[in-house]
Amino acid sequence: MSPGGYFAVAAILTFVALICLRTHRDLPAVILIVTTWTTIPVLVLTDRLTFNGRVLMRRGLSSLVLRILKRKTSIMLDEIERVEVTSLRTLRRGGNVRYRYRVEIIADESVLSFASGGKQFLRMIQLLLPAIPEHLLDARACELRDHFVDVKAVRADADRLGIASSVVLENVRARAEKRIEKHRREAQGEASRQDFDRAALLRRSANDLRIAGRLQQSAEAFRRALLIEPRNARMIYEYARLLKSQASAFADARLLGRACAALTLAARRGRDDARVLERIGESFLEYCDPSRAAKTFRRALDIDENSYRAQLGLAEVALSEGKLAHVIHHYSDAARIAPDKAAARLARRETNYYSHLNNDEDYLAAELRRMNWLEGAGRVQRLTARVSFAALLIALLSSSFDQMIAGLGWALASSSLIGWSGSLIIRRFLMTRRRFAS
Repeated sequence: MSPGGYFAVAAILTFVALICLRTHRDLPAVILIVTTWTTIPVLVLTDRLTFNGRVLMRRGLSSLVLRILKRKTSIMLDEIERVEVTSLRTLRRGGNVRYRYRVEIIADESVLSFASGGKQFLRMIQLLLPAIPEHLLDARACELRDHFVDVKAVRADADRLGIASSVVLENVRARAEKRIEKHRREAQGEASRQDFDRAALLRRSANDLRIAGRLQQSAEAFRRALLIEPRNARMIYEYARLLKSQASAFADARLLGRACAALTLAARRGRDDARVLERIGESFLEYCDPSRAAKTFRRALDIDENSYRAQLGLAEVALSEGKLAHVIHHYSDAARIAPDKAAARLARRETNYYSHLNNDEDYLAAELRRMNWLEGAGRVQRLTARVSFAALLIALLSSSFDQMIAGLGWALASSSLIGWSGSLIIRRFLMTRRRFAS
């Protein structure tokens, strides 16, 4: 399990111990430090997530406490309603980015999450995600399932296919871009079977490189593959995902525009493939273009009227536009065509929730207040986190030459930490929807 929460608690308790030392309460400080840094590592080392092919279960001392509190610590495979993956950039160097992935397994009101780091995460991804139906996976979950492999294997594949390192590609990028159109004009006639096989290898390597954070090498592999198969809709969609990753990593709005253009082209090339159109629509929605997303989802439904993810996507589009009646309609249709019981349960629960929002003004007002408070608590948490770090730095640096400034720094850091902890607790409570009478 991700140790982030444990380390946050350890940091808070360590800060309290420093305050005790500053106020000459040495014995409580020592007890607090020793207790914290003996208990927290034990909790981190014993908190594990296991999967036996049927049940995903949390084990360890923390799960024992949760079971005592009558909290669910396991999820059956057929209970999973959706899988969501978030990525966080932790380091950027040249054309490479290091990503940290967080996977959330959601079933009814139970959520089990784990984060990347080490071979155990790779093994869990390889065992768990292929066992979950694709209609329950978001786009990043599908990418992790298909392309999250060992970094050494990714580098070996890139070397075998003749893809240069990021440093080399950066130096020759200008000349390479000038040659692209020339190669495209020279590529005449039908590609051979060997060319298609090479395009498939390049495409897989490109996706593996992107998930590993080697964005420039991934772009080069996609460029070579698209020269062979320029009309492959799914490959163009995957290339658009790469452009979005580059736009986010390098803060380049031009690349985001190119990503949207690539998605439009992919939708045109794959106009008869409902599965591709579903993913393209979700990407349009992710890139804040709900109108194009809606058109793409409707096209997917024209091809396959039982497209579950297209109905969910249209519900999200309607929600972004504030059309509650349309949200209810699409979730109701999703419940009707859901491929399994877990997906149907999710759609029915969303239908009931938005129906109550639409029909009960008091419930709507209460939920709007909750969402506003939740957003406000998030802003407070981010602000107090920055202030506490800055104030602690000031307190530590000024303690050797000005005690008054150091005292102000410690006071501000303490107040900010209390505010951060309070906002975190408030957010935990506010993230749960208000219950309504069935």
